[in-house]
Amino acid sequence: MIGVGMRPGTASSAIVAAVRRVLGDATLVCLATIDRRGDEPGLRRAAEELGVPVRTFGAGELDAVAVPTPAARTKSAVGAAGVAEAAAVLGSNGGVLLHAKEIHGDVTVAVARLR
Repeated sequence: MIGVGMRPGTASSAIVAAVRRVLGDATLVCLATIDRRGDEPGLRRAAEELGVPVRTFGAGELDAVAVPTPAARTKSAVGAAGVAEAAAVLGSNGGVLLHAKEIHGDVTVAVARLR
């Protein structure tokens, strides 16, 4: 499961590149993120290119997940201390975080194992 955080307007190519830097050619199940980014055209195009759905979570759901690298700036901006890590954990049905967030430009990616 890949959790993705991004700035509004991020290009699909940047999202795909960040995911591939972290995962390589490993198989994806879906991209998970905060609900306010779920309809971003770049995210939707990236998911289509990767052949996976997008799953979204509300800020309250994300904020309820303890993440290893919380960010006060993210909490202030979106209402959750972390997006990528928390979305990866929630999207994996409470699975183990395998790869803490990694930032690539305007894209943050984290990986969790499906439970």
